[in-house]
Amino acid sequence: MKQNLTIALSKGRILKDTLPLLEAANIMPAEDIFSSRKLIFDTNHDNIKLVVIRATDVPTYVENGGADMGVAGKDVLLEYGAKSLYEPLDLDIAKCRLMVAGMKNAAPVEGRMKVATKFVNVTKEYFARQGRQVDIIKLYGAMELAPIMGLADRIVDIVDTGNTLRANGLEPMDDICYVSSRLVVGKAAMKMKHRQIQPILELLSAAVEARKEKVES
Repeated sequence: MKQNLTIALSKGRILKDTLPLLEAANIMPAEDIFSSRKLIFDTNHDNIKLVVIRATDVPTYVENGGADMGVAGKDVLLEYGAKSLYEPLDLDIAKCRLMVAGMKNAAPVEGRMKVATKFVNVTKEYFARQGRQVDIIKLYGAMELAPIMGLADRIVDIVDTGNTLRANGLEPMDDICYVSSRLVVGKAAMKMKHRQIQPILELLSAAVEARKEKVES
């Protein structure tokens, strides 16, 4: 008898890109996720369920056994710093960069620099590697406002096209890391349910490669 599997999916843009990959792996929600207010969805497999949650909660659910597998951005995984997660597959979707940005043509900051971000842990580690002392101001959105309003000298945020930065008089300054969405698996789930998880990993890996080839051709 097959064991139950729960896959945690991130809301928003990542979800739209994830569902076609799951479909290629023959995992499809039993109803339209985008028109429903449900959080848990049955699929075409009696033993597989999908749960749709905030991206920042995906590693927590997977690490603590609330879900067996999940999809989250590398930025979220770095910030969370999970020790009990495997990251077997880069899904190559929702690609962007985590960057330091500031006002265009801003002068170098002397002494301690104020940095606004929601990626507190990643930011601390990055500037520590630079040997730079910073004061971190945690914000949850509209990072671009912080330098404009004099709240911070720099921001650390996700940058896709850079259009929002430019529209607000900011510019990218330093790359911290490349970001894409990753499939993660709980260590306990991988051990206990490996026979069911491994075929899904192989199908998803093939779907990712097929998608890359299609984009490149």
